[in-house]
Amino acid sequence: MKDKTMKLQRREALLGLGAMVCLPSSWAQNYPTQAIKLIMPFTPGTSSENALRVVLDRLSENLKQAIVVDNRAGAGSTLGTEQAARMPADGHTLLATYNSSIAPGSLLYSKLGYDPIKDFKHIALVGIFPQYMVVRTDHPAKTVQEFIAMVRAKPGAVNYSSAGVGTSGFLAGERLKQSLKLDMVHVAYKGPAQAMTDLLGGRLDMVMTSSAASLVASGKLRILAVTSEKRSPVYPDAPALSEVAPGVQAVSWVGISVPAATPAPVVQRLEREILSILAEPNIRTRLADPVFGMALTPLGSDKFLEFIQNELRTWAPIIKAGNIQIS
Repeated sequence: MKDKTMKLQRREALLGLGAMVCLPSSWAQNYPTQAIKLIMPFTPGTSSENALRVVLDRLSENLKQAIVVDNRAGAGSTLGTEQAARMPADGHTLLATYNSSIAPGSLLYSKLGYDPIKDFKHIALVGIFPQYMVVRTDHPAKTVQEFIAMVRAKPGAVNYSSAGVGTSGFLAGERLKQSLKLDMVHVAYKGPAQAMTDLLGGRLDMVMTSSAASLVASGKLRILAVTSEKRSPVYPDAPALSEVAPGVQAVSWVGISVPAATPAPVVQRLEREILSILAEPNIRTRLADPVFGMALTPLGSDKFLEFIQNELRTWAPIIKAGNIQIS
């Protein structure tokens, strides 16, 4: 009798375990069952958010559920990212993933409340945002070579700025300095607006930025170089910085991720949907608009993870050599 009871208990336990194993797959067939929230770890209105909303609007149509953007800015985008890592892993919370919070940004913080690899499943890379090395149109340096020559002729006298310490613009300048052993001074601002004002006012020599389209179009700024691997199709006459300083490149990027425990069928569904959207000709045309400043670079989950891991490997020694850290 005792043996029979034990066998029955084992059978019930196995049946229960089987039901638990099958639950995520069967549940995912009905996903999503409610409105989806996407945590955006920046203030509203950034060019990357506007570009991402194009994708989200289409994703909402495909999934037949509303997608609500929840802006949670702070600590260089790490605050909202940490909060996303702690959300229920049911596919109803997505995260707009950025270089500033995942790679290389995660390397800059002495204390970080999440692991950029272990705490997320990174679903898809949407696109990259090259940094543009810009000067006033009346600046004496007409080319990137002339600008570098000016820095070498006046060590410590030439300055530049970016959107802030730790941003891809700042890191692009740091990588250029280390690669060519240049002595130029970074001037930190709380945001890009004041940097642009001071650049136009002659108080700065150069700014690394991803959003200069309107000032370039109006003839107030000149692009000396772009920090992507290849020249930008939007500004084909501007050389890639790597043409002058081999290996020097730095880009911002944005993708979509979810908390790590999100069921695999849900992750796979989201990946299929997003990549399909990014392949639509009308979506590609809209995202090619210079107002977004983005180069569409769709990568699925596996390739996106490889991309992030490569960013961490690439930037770790540069950040260490520059002794760059945000407390």
